[in-house]
Amino acid sequence: MTTDDTSPWLVVGLGNPGGEYAANRHNVGFMVADLLAERMGARFKAHKSRAQVVEGRIGPPGPGSRRVVVAKPMSFMNLSGGPTTALRDFYKVPVGHVVAVHDELDIDYGALRLKLGGGDNGHNGLKSITKSLGPDYFRARFGIGRPPGRMDVAAFVLKDFSSAERRELDYFVDRAADAVETLIVDGLERAQSTYNS
Repeated sequence: MTTDDTSPWLVVGLGNPGGEYAANRHNVGFMVADLLAERMGARFKAHKSRAQVVEGRIGPPGPGSRRVVVAKPMSFMNLSGGPTTALRDFYKVPVGHVVAVHDELDIDYGALRLKLGGGDNGHNGLKSITKSLGPDYFRARFGIGRPPGRMDVAAFVLKDFSSAERRELDYFVDRAADAVETLIVDGLERAQSTYNS
């Protein structure tokens, strides 16, 4: 898939809006988006697409840097596709420059997998985006592991990270932000070989 290097990128961190969800496992996409915004030295502002957005550049100064919009949909997870599509249209982002950052149950806690396309694996945020955009966008999958014992999956993802998990959370979020930057600047293959654990 060829895309014009001058086209902007759209990084969509998936989560649920509101303070009660802020530290949930399901909101790790928001955490990565917050760190990317911090690195870009910019603050989120409300956008008419029902999302918070930050615009800036990622990568080395000069021709190697990429124009990036980082977004957090404010629509709740299962409706992420609407704001994502509105932002794609507004900023004229090719689908091949869209990156969804999300929690992933089938990967061990803290492990990362970057990929292009694929199914939604029961993830309602991805389901909504795929319904709007088709499947051919990038995914940065942040492992949260499976629920213990017979705990319901929905209850597990809407729980805060455990105190043991929180000890390493900043490191893993930092690594995920690095992986997204590498994907955008150096391409999928380089990002996968460096960060897919």
